[in-house]
Amino acid sequence: MNPEDLAGSAINSLTRRFLLVMYLPCAVAVFSILLLVWSGAPGPLLDFHSAWNILVHLGPTQLVSLAVLVLVIALLVHPLQLAIVRSLEGHWPRPLRPVANLLRLGQAARLRMFLRLESLESLPDDPTDEQVRLAGLAGEQRRRRFPSGRPHPTALGNVLAAAEERAGAAYGWDAVVAWPRLYPLLPAQSRSIVDDRRNSLDFAATMSVTTALTAAAAIVLLAQSGWALALAAVPVAISRLSYRGAVNAALAYGEAIHMSFDLHRFEIFTAMHLPLPANRQEEKTAAETLCDFWRQGRPMDLTYDHNGADLPASPHRPIPSSNG
Repeated sequence: MNPEDLAGSAINSLTRRFLLVMYLPCAVAVFSILLLVWSGAPGPLLDFHSAWNILVHLGPTQLVSLAVLVLVIALLVHPLQLAIVRSLEGHWPRPLRPVANLLRLGQAARLRMFLRLESLESLPDDPTDEQVRLAGLAGEQRRRRFPSGRPHPTALGNVLAAAEERAGAAYGWDAVVAWPRLYPLLPAQSRSIVDDRRNSLDFAATMSVTTALTAAAAIVLLAQSGWALALAAVPVAISRLSYRGAVNAALAYGEAIHMSFDLHRFEIFTAMHLPLPANRQEEKTAAETLCDFWRQGRPMDLTYDHNGADLPASPHRPIPSSNG
């Protein structure tokens, strides 16, 4: 693929991601608030028929103006996308620490439930194959949903922390520092899977936050509307469903990262012109050393292997000799 094709593909990918992750949630929020305003909010009576009449009689100029308004809002929110996910993970400022600790107790209780389900001590003396299978599934779910250390305040935070902890760990890699180096080396098919799952996670997270903010705005606008205040429950429900979707998307995203390490981790050695390890123990030693070097700048000696250095990274390229 030539540079022009690469640039075009990157722009198209960015455009699709922006439309899905930012523009669509902002459009839902803006339309919901405008619908209430066109219906007469804030005020004691709502007339949705009036809102419908306004909507169907919007001219091209008004529609373009609304589209531009949503675009501006989406562009302003876009730099906050990472902060949105971090907030749903439970990374909150110090004044909210008591709330985080309370939520962390609930997550710890869920963790204990998984530990109890997977414990062999909870099984009868002569367990059936099905009981052993269910205990194994509980253990797998626990490893996918919780890190080994202290639980995070939220389910999303625990799932993403577990993914960071598990991905590549069996081979000695620290995903936090190794993943930014592995991702650019992924082949197109694997990168597409990772990108799609990340986009799903970010879309669900952004939708959860924007609909929660929409619910807050709806409560203010409908405070004088009597029974119509119950309409604020709609964005609340959407926010909750979107959060659950974000947790499920994070599970899928974590599996995609795990898969990437399983299949493509040796591309890191090849891209850095380092000899490929001959066995798992050599790989763990080399991976741990590299991660320490990237994370802490710890000095290390590197013996380069330039065999095939002029070839592009590809999972189909013959593996160079580990001893040069």
